[in-house]
Amino acid sequence: MIATADTSVLLPVMESFYTLQGEGAYQGRAAWFIRLGGCDVGCVWCDVKDSWDAARHPLRSVGDLVHEAAAQPGRIAVVTGGEPLMHDCGPLTKALRQAGFRTHIETSGSSPLSGEWDWICLSPKKFKAPLPEVTGKADELKVVVYNRHDFEWATRYAALVSPECRLFLQPEWSRAEEMTPLIVDYIKANPQWTLSAQVHKFIHVP
Repeated sequence: MIATADTSVLLPVMESFYTLQGEGAYQGRAAWFIRLGGCDVGCVWCDVKDSWDAARHPLRSVGDLVHEAAAQPGRIAVVTGGEPLMHDCGPLTKALRQAGFRTHIETSGSSPLSGEWDWICLSPKKFKAPLPEVTGKADELKVVVYNRHDFEWATRYAALVSPECRLFLQPEWSRAEEMTPLIVDYIKANPQWTLSAQVHKFIHVP
């Protein structure tokens, strides 16, 4: 018999919402997002800095989060942050899977891997490098390009992920006008990469 998930576990949640995935391999797919509070990476260009302090966000039970997600027809749940792996994601992913969801995570990989994931999107940051255990299990590598040096960073991590891992370059939003043409040229010369363009910001959804 498969043990049921402990739905009483509490997690700090900045927000949860139903929208379209705007980035990466599942771009355009309906998904329920759970944004956990807490981050020790501290990207200077982060667009959700309010998520960094876990203590600022209410504790919610796994049961409540899954019940809320299940009210929508989409069956992809994306756990993001902040840095979600600062928390034990095991109870949450177990409960989501038992409710019929695919479990996706967006992580810098800087904390130990926990949870049962159908898709791991690794977005490595220079401020706190990912752990090898996460890098090796990534299904998707998404490198945010803020300046020209980030192409070297992308090349470095492309060599560390598995051959099956999908590779994405994404312009940092505030510098997209400058960086996108450079990314286009880079991908034309290195066609193993794909552009991730944050479509949700163009169509004005969360």
